[in-house]
Amino acid sequence: MFLKTLFTKLKGLLSSSRALETPPWEELEEVFIEADMGVKATQELIKELQEESRRRGVKDVSELYEVLRDLLIKLLKPYEAPFEIKDGKKPMVVLFVGVNGVGKTTTLAKLAYKYVSRGKKVMVAAADTFRAAAIEQLEILAKRAGASLIKHQQGSDPAAVTYDALSSAMAKGYDLLLIDTAGRLHTKEGLVEELKKIKKVLKKIDPVFPQETLLVLDATNGQNALIQAKTFHQEVGIDGIALAKLDGTAKGGILVAVAKELGLPIRFIGVGEGLGDLMDFSAEAFVKALLPSFNENRDEKES
Repeated sequence: MFLKTLFTKLKGLLSSSRALETPPWEELEEVFIEADMGVKATQELIKELQEESRRRGVKDVSELYEVLRDLLIKLLKPYEAPFEIKDGKKPMVVLFVGVNGVGKTTTLAKLAYKYVSRGKKVMVAAADTFRAAAIEQLEILAKRAGASLIKHQQGSDPAAVTYDALSSAMAKGYDLLLIDTAGRLHTKEGLVEELKKIKKVLKKIDPVFPQETLLVLDATNGQNALIQAKTFHQEVGIDGIALAKLDGTAKGGILVAVAKELGLPIRFIGVGEGLGDLMDFSAEAFVKALLPSFNENRDEKES
């Protein structure tokens, strides 16, 4: 299972039998910050942990672990918002945004595969026209996923690709249109303006489009991912988060920071390279993977 580092550190810190008269708050703060939760989210979590421990009458350090698990599930539960194709005007349009290299195109292909597998008609639009390799990559992934593709030549206007894709998807009765955009630094004003133009073109066809602007974040980017999320949300408006690469060197705490500081719905987590490796976000499943109980871990070793 992914994200073993945080569990190992917390197990070492909280499995001792010392009394809570000498609580390990400073040590916990250090562990949480190292896990990419960030200072603000860490301080709030420590405060809640202190209050909940007092409320429950916790006496031993080892009891803090289960309190922490319960608190994290409670914290993340409100942001558990799995993606759904909404009723109403077809197709449902999802605009994928994010910086370079976060796994945006791969995440798009995984979502296409998920819904093609459910019998839905899915189209993808290659609105990343800056790199020929981006169009080729999406073409390969769309074919593997079983989705249709709309593309123009490299260097074409991304908004024009978007317009043609939506017009075609509407005419042919597609259920889902997924729009890939060029990876862009959140600090590059011109490229952010291009995203606004794409949204404007979609809304010109019908104000309901796009129904979802999905920001893909790389879990290994730590606090940079939080900065990206804040800027994208401020500039173009984000409806949901997909957190990619949680199977790699990610520490997992960034998801807590994003939830705590932004309050945005978390749609997906990516846990592998395969097309089937996109999971609907579940607070309970995530926390149990992040922090398996001591007993569960022991049972796994004994079996």
